[in-house]
Amino acid sequence: MAAKIRVTWPDGAICGICFTTALRTRGSCPDCGEERLLPGRTTDGTDICRDCAGITTNMTCDDCGSETERFRAGHCIRCVLRTDLEGLLHPHTPPDLSLKRLIGVLAGAGRPESVYTWMRGANTKELLTGLGTRTIALTHESFDALPASRSVEYLREMLIHHGMLPDRDRQLAAFEQWLAVRIHDLAETPHIQAPIERFARWHHLKRLRQMAGPGKSLNTAVRSAKQEITESGKFLAWLGADHGLAVAATRQAHVNEYLAAGPSTRYAIRTFIVWLIKNKEIRRLEIPHRYAATKPLITQQQRLALVRHCIESTASPLGFRVAGLILLLFGQPVGKIASLKCADLQALPEGLHLGLGNIPVLVPAQIAPMFWDYLNNRPNQQTGNRGSQWLFPGTLPGQHIHADAMMGQLRALDIDLGGARNATLRSLVQELPPTLVANALGYSHQVIHKHAADASVPMAGYAGKCTLP
Repeated sequence: MAAKIRVTWPDGAICGICFTTALRTRGSCPDCGEERLLPGRTTDGTDICRDCAGITTNMTCDDCGSETERFRAGHCIRCVLRTDLEGLLHPHTPPDLSLKRLIGVLAGAGRPESVYTWMRGANTKELLTGLGTRTIALTHESFDALPASRSVEYLREMLIHHGMLPDRDRQLAAFEQWLAVRIHDLAETPHIQAPIERFARWHHLKRLRQMAGPGKSLNTAVRSAKQEITESGKFLAWLGADHGLAVAATRQAHVNEYLAAGPSTRYAIRTFIVWLIKNKEIRRLEIPHRYAATKPLITQQQRLALVRHCIESTASPLGFRVAGLILLLFGQPVGKIASLKCADLQALPEGLHLGLGNIPVLVPAQIAPMFWDYLNNRPNQQTGNRGSQWLFPGTLPGQHIHADAMMGQLRALDIDLGGARNATLRSLVQELPPTLVANALGYSHQVIHKHAADASVPMAGYAGKCTLP
């Protein structure tokens, strides 16, 4: 299990890992004062340059002349990347400025070794070759026609992020593709397909297109739309199988029977029923809202212990601890936390503020350094996601972290997501006017006043003037 020796330098035998680490250490040499690579070490462990250390290993790229590790045939990794990419993409025959720019983005990545590994994958190499032979055009339509894969989506998002493809809402596009498949699958039951298609296109798709926009996250809305469309299709299938009826014959007794005989997810048909009534496809009837039988809630002692854990723990990544504090202090849904932008953190004269609603809220001074540290050292920006606008960048270029991934990490911090959010909101409405809490945190007044009522807050409608702590 001993590490393999790569080279022998004046200060001893150097293994491969230490060799790579040494060739990525840069700074001002304390002996000669020059700003350069610092692979050597003095007897007291101070990093020094190659010449001062007496190292004879060649560390100069034969192509660009930079002082760095020679990755292949005397060339550095960036020069190797550029050569290999030009061989695949052929940016000069015929000239294509977008492909030239793509080569520059990939070769200039903060971690070029990761790009080298990525482009050598079978799917990625085939995709880049198709771009080079011009059999795959730089258009969304061409990418949509390819077999779905992470390589296709990664490259597409990179091209969008760097302005080589026009922007489009990824979640909306995925919903449109899902809907096309869903409607196609119902072709053999036209009495179900027709109303579901009208409902999906005229209600949900129209609404999602209106909601889409720069910086907007449709994650929750898309999930809800898919569930309502799926459950509505199940209802129509049940109506036909059990009663031999089409949608126009729906009556109150049918809805009541369907809701009573199955799981609570059946209540997701409510939007469909309301839409049918509004469009005069069925007669007026009543369908209740679904309310949770119990509301998860942790104690304030548990909440404060979790706040302390997020501040003091070093076992979890800083980003997820910051996300946990946003949940525990400001009661934000995980989907909204995941889609926060760097611009939502604002340095104002009173301190660091976070934009969640129409009133920036003050981040407590005790944890503000954690937020600044994280903001200046965000992850997932070393390959194609450099310069991301998102506070919590995802692994796909130009995209924030998926809410499901953040949920998993917050649960790993032992945070009961629903219980923590409810406890936070209940605590805030006990200290501040509910209307102010709603405005500051971006909630509707109805939701916050419901929390105030649950907490038995007197004068819940009072809209005084104060700031969140």
